[in-house]
Amino acid sequence: MRVDAALRDARSRLVSSPSAALDAELLLCHVLGKTRTWLFTWPERELDAAQQACFQSLLARREQGEPVAHLTGEREFFGRPFRVTADTLIPRPDTETLIEAALSLPLPANARVVDLGTGTGAIGITLALEQSGWKVVLVDLSEAALQVAKANAQVLGACVDVLRGSWLAPCEGPFELIVSNPPYINESDQHLSEGDVRFEPHSALVAGDEGLADLAEIVRQATGKLVAGGWLMLEHGFDQGDAVRGLLVDAGFDAVRTERDLGGNDRVTLGQLPA
Repeated sequence: MRVDAALRDARSRLVSSPSAALDAELLLCHVLGKTRTWLFTWPERELDAAQQACFQSLLARREQGEPVAHLTGEREFFGRPFRVTADTLIPRPDTETLIEAALSLPLPANARVVDLGTGTGAIGITLALEQSGWKVVLVDLSEAALQVAKANAQVLGACVDVLRGSWLAPCEGPFELIVSNPPYINESDQHLSEGDVRFEPHSALVAGDEGLADLAEIVRQATGKLVAGGWLMLEHGFDQGDAVRGLLVDAGFDAVRTERDLGGNDRVTLGQLPA
């Protein structure tokens, strides 16, 4: 089967996916060890029997809803490939809003930064690579997730420290910046039974108090682990901007604001501890 024919067949099979064409291309790139550009440069190339069998197997699993990132074992974030497993959340483009906001802050060249609930390490590792002078710590309660983060840091050449524990408990601090993409989905949210999240760790997605419990706990802990003038930055749900801003204001943070994601939704709220 030719490359172009394989892609046409795959797109028709993945019609239930909102990104059927991209899914097909990424899976075929994975099978062939080629780039998407190669697929369209050489559409007449033939897949051998082993490649066809592997591609068909991956398509069948994708038809059952398995995330493409789990099938290929990686997901791109901020232009870099991150290893992904079922023990971690899949990095998403909306989280790049947090990276851009963090990089725009007036932090010292040797800023101490901690990424809480790091998962794949995408946030903390990206910050460490974008600002090589920053001293970045990755924290997660899951040992399996930390192993993924460590592997990503090594492959990407990021110099980070890794600690196991709940939020800021294992950290000495103080920090100039605390960032986190914690669980923030309401346990009754119907979207938990749809799409990729069905295959991601429940503990990394869901929080009590209508999704605000972990966000509130991080805010509570952060006031004792930030330097005067330090920043706290939190990713949250599209409809939680008001609530998270309220948490930060109530905790005494200044300059509280919310950044919007690629879809124009409230996504990242930050505030500064008074000097």
